[in-house]
Amino acid sequence: MSQHQEPAVVFGRVTLCRGARTILSDVSLSLPRGSVTAVLGPSGAGKSTLLYGVVGELAQASGDIDVLGHSLPLPRARDLFALRRRMGVMLQGNGLLSDLDVFENVALPLRTHTDLPEELIRELVQMKLAAVGLGEAGALETNELSGGMARRVALARAVVADPPLMLYDEPLTGLDPIASGVIVNLIRRLNDALGMTSLVITHNVREVMGIADQVLIVANRGIVFAGTPEELDASTDPLVRQFMDGAPDGPIGFDYRATRTVTHA
Repeated sequence: MSQHQEPAVVFGRVTLCRGARTILSDVSLSLPRGSVTAVLGPSGAGKSTLLYGVVGELAQASGDIDVLGHSLPLPRARDLFALRRRMGVMLQGNGLLSDLDVFENVALPLRTHTDLPEELIRELVQMKLAAVGLGEAGALETNELSGGMARRVALARAVVADPPLMLYDEPLTGLDPIASGVIVNLIRRLNDALGMTSLVITHNVREVMGIADQVLIVANRGIVFAGTPEELDASTDPLVRQFMDGAPDGPIGFDYRATRTVTHA
């Protein structure tokens, strides 16, 4: 990253809450442009909440969030929607529409958000399908796709408009090791080829370690580790080691603790 180029995403001492519950407290992070950042952590630690903060779905209780040069929350809904059009999101459930074939699923963002001519839409969709190894699959129905193929179609749709920021929510869920390897390699390759910045939320530690520039571990309402994959492997921090080694006992708690007092009649 150029020293004059601002990070794609910056959190400055951000606290995110759901109702009376504090999910993440005093979180600071930075995603350099052009990088792939993996967000790891136990279930329920707040990884998806972090994602909701990035897309402006959940306003911060305190602190500063900057995404692609815009400070959140934005004053008008139309401004937020315009910012979101510069983000690609790949959901763990794929989100493909069963009444559209593969081609039309990938074309949907272009048809919805642009006035591009049909000839250019067809060219862009075909390019993205070819990029994920599905150049001849455009006419297939969604019920004809394997799990790995469906995930690649969802990836093609997410990047069809060349968004500068890509967000992946558990992209490897339910995939076999071969399909997982394909998706992981595509994430890195597309990130570099399209000049994107990628944030990958995942439980699949080893698969993403090979493509990530930066790793964040979310636990105990905060970021307990931020560094390179090599630094993560070398860490002797008991909290980090508990997560990486899958140890049931340690500083990361798994029992629910209420964050407000409940009065019973």
